[in-house]
Amino acid sequence: MPLPGSKSSPISRWSYLITIFLAATSQVTAIELDLGDENSIKQAASQMAFDMMTTYTGNRTGDVPGNLPAPYFWWECGGMFGAMIDYWFYTNDSTYNDVTSQALLHQVGPQNNYMPPNQTSTLGNDDQGFWGMTVMAAAEYNFPNPPSDQPQWLALAQGVFNSQVPRWDNATCGGGLRWQVFPFNTGFDYKNAISNGANFNLAARLARFTNNASYADWAEDVFTWMLDTKLIDGSTYNIFDGAHIEDSCSTVTKLQWTYNLGIFLHGAANMYNYTNGSTVWQQRVEGLMNASSFFFPQDHGNVMVERACEDAGTCNTDELSFKAYFSRWLAATAVLAPFTADAIKPMLATSATAAAKQCSGGNSGTICGTKWSTGTWDGSTGVGQQMSALEVTQANLAFIPQNDTSSGSSSGGGGGGGAGSATGGGSSGKGPLTQTTGGTSQGDSSAGTNTQTWNGNAPPGPITTADQAGASILTIILISLICGGSFWINYGV
Repeated sequence: MPLPGSKSSPISRWSYLITIFLAATSQVTAIELDLGDENSIKQAASQMAFDMMTTYTGNRTGDVPGNLPAPYFWWECGGMFGAMIDYWFYTNDSTYNDVTSQALLHQVGPQNNYMPPNQTSTLGNDDQGFWGMTVMAAAEYNFPNPPSDQPQWLALAQGVFNSQVPRWDNATCGGGLRWQVFPFNTGFDYKNAISNGANFNLAARLARFTNNASYADWAEDVFTWMLDTKLIDGSTYNIFDGAHIEDSCSTVTKLQWTYNLGIFLHGAANMYNYTNGSTVWQQRVEGLMNASSFFFPQDHGNVMVERACEDAGTCNTDELSFKAYFSRWLAATAVLAPFTADAIKPMLATSATAAAKQCSGGNSGTICGTKWSTGTWDGSTGVGQQMSALEVTQANLAFIPQNDTSSGSSSGGGGGGGAGSATGGGSSGKGPLTQTTGGTSQGDSSAGTNTQTWNGNAPPGPITTADQAGASILTIILISLICGGSFWINYGV
């Protein structure tokens, strides 16, 4: 049968076939990634960042900075802007700096601790913690500081930490943070790994940045509590989702998520770095590194997989972003604890190569999906998918030696000396700063501790016509009762 539009010419037949082939393959190779070429990594990251930020509407007139549209929850926007700080740090592309700063400052809440009243109904300690970790990264990487009349990155991170300390609940399960901040929210009876992990991670990073041992002591206590409650398996270092307080956290929900492992690994790497190579923290980092292999199964080509939901296709909107944070924290761990770099580099390289290969969807031919190991776009789209591909791709820049790309107060640099050095072991040495190695963000050790800290009650709204009518009725009733009482007293009725 002749090809459509062709009568007999073999040349036209071949032209048709070539045209069809080119059309079919033009989008499949839309994002090319050469991990040996710094510019190739940056170009791939640039496309992924652009595609992700097209979903963000907070910088549009009439919208709210720091919010993503439905179905995304508030916390994920905090995680997303953490990715954009990483993007700036690794690529030196400041395209998104202004919108990032705008979002981070708009959502600080009345006490500068990321507890905005409009998030009351869903505010978890993990949600608050993600925003806290993002501004902590801004301090560590010397992201351009806010104007002097605005709260500063380090002070905001301290505000989050300080507001969480009083929530440590010794009355149940021997300690730990509950998942939710307020008792009227579902999940207040649950103590989970991610809420305590965010608190631990923030404490460890504050200890390293400020050299304040009080933060380090707190981090040690959180990690010990996780071991005591078996949310961290002391032999395998597997990390489980959480436990309910009704049975004193004795029944552990044994779901394993990438971001739970990553958040404790990164925190432990900070403690290893802070303690100049403590044997205890080295063993913990090694244990968590061994546990991380669970998420790089051989039957998936050693590519990162969210094993609790990815293969089954049941990952929800939140869970689709978890691989982003795991990738972020693996790269940072390689810098902070250089003895891990040789193991982490191939993990990220294999996963990034697979992720880029399947970023071929949508009208642009560059949209990323969820299942990296398949080699083809799986048809899914969203902030979580884009963020995960972006983070695992740009994380590979941690292993390419780079010159200082800083300007002004936004300088990069190494992480310290001795075992605390962010150099060697195959990493680039471009790591998080401290107050003694060039970090410029200003802190406030008492941030978030105001006794008038907002208690979760919604602020009063404007007085409506219905409110006025109701007030009038109550006033009439009150006057009637007073007059009636006076009549009874005066006339003895």
